Amino acid sequence: MDEEGHKTHNPNNSHERLKSWSELPSDLLNLLLERLSFTDFRQAKSVCWSWYSASRQCVPKNNHIPWLLLFPEDNNSSSCTLFNPEEKDKKLYKTQDLDLELPRIFCLKTCGSWLLMRNRLNNLYLVNLFTKERINLPHAESQVGTTKVERVVVGFRITLPNGSGSGKPMHIRSPVFWIDDKTKDYVVSWGLGTCCVVYSKKGDTSWTQIPEALDCCDMVYKDHKLYFLSYSRGLMIFDFSGEVPQQSFWCRRVYVENIFVRSPRRPHPADRRRLWATKLVVTVTGDVLKVETFLKPESKIWSFRLFKVCSLGLFKRVYSLGNEAMLLDLGITVLANNNEEGIRRNSIYFRGSHNNKTSDIFLFNLETRKMEQLHKLDCSSDQLPGSRWFLPTFTQSMA
Repeated sequence: MDEEGHKTHNPNNSHERLKSWSELPSDLLNLLLERLSFTDFRQAKSVCWSWYSASRQCVPKNNHIPWLLLFPEDNNSSSCTLFNPEEKDKKLYKTQDLDLELPRIFCLKTCGSWLLMRNRLNNLYLVNLFTKERINLPHAESQVGTTKVERVVVGFRITLPNGSGSGKPMHIRSPVFWIDDKTKDYVVSWGLGTCCVVYSKKGDTSWTQIPEALDCCDMVYKDHKLYFLSYSRGLMIFDFSGEVPQQSFWCRRVYVENIFVRSPRRPHPADRRRLWATKLVVTVTGDVLKVETFLKPESKIWSFRLFKVCSLGLFKRVYSLGNEAMLLDLGITVLANNNEEGIRRNSIYFRGSHNNKTSDIFLFNLETRKMEQLHKLDCSSDQLPGSRWFLPTFTQSMA
């Protein structure tokens, strides 16, 4: 009370503070909620009933910080574990049951919160990690083109137009995809072994072959463009913005060493640095990078060389990513933080082993030229043997 007996506002009264927060105007509350990260958004929903009600009408901002998706080894589990490197306490989050037969189902690629999955029969489909929406894709052997495809026990048997066939079964190589969260328009593409590249769009009942895209090494799909790196035909870019993809760029002078068909050489020291893989990466600004990955097998030390693809097929060695970080699995770079929390600038995030152990998730610092383990996750690699980076996207149905 004041001197005249009137009741005064006490800013230290917790009940009054709670009441004022719960009575925020709805438009102001929506603006606040839409600016929160996914984790903060989930916590804000539990503040009070009005905040929970408002959260049903909006979605959190789409995250530009990549998360790590960890798959279970347990045959009885159909949920995954999520790790957000931006959070200081490094918590692990469990997804809802995805109705998938993990680990019999394999995740080939991610795009936003969508996963491209393949089962042991080589059936492909898309599934949303948060909403559980599922889109079945055409059977892999159902194709439009001159190359005939037959499913076998392991992979596919190929018959070329001249009647010759592949000696060994071929497999899906370098799959990529894009999907619109609202319209569910999508493009999925993958290399048919060393033969052509195929693609399928929403509404298609088969895969269409791109005969010019032979001998696939790696691919990236970004901004309605398919970036294709071949072992024998250089770099091509196909524009998918129209009904039929059009080749918009071809640089034949991009040399890629095929590590699978090397000629015999004299024995060399076991821990000598060897070329492990060549990858394509498209940066935030649209630059195309050829990334050479090297490994010392005995000491398990990884290193990288980066080259920018310039006009006329010229290359320029790149020593820094500036304020960007590279997600090698996704074939892209993202804007990074300037501090130690979250994604670090001028670094390459990669899986350091072909057997997908979570203990082999590393980053390579381009400034120091050294690699380091990403994080000591509070789980064993036996429990979580597979991992994928993804950039979460959120819809109103998740609120």
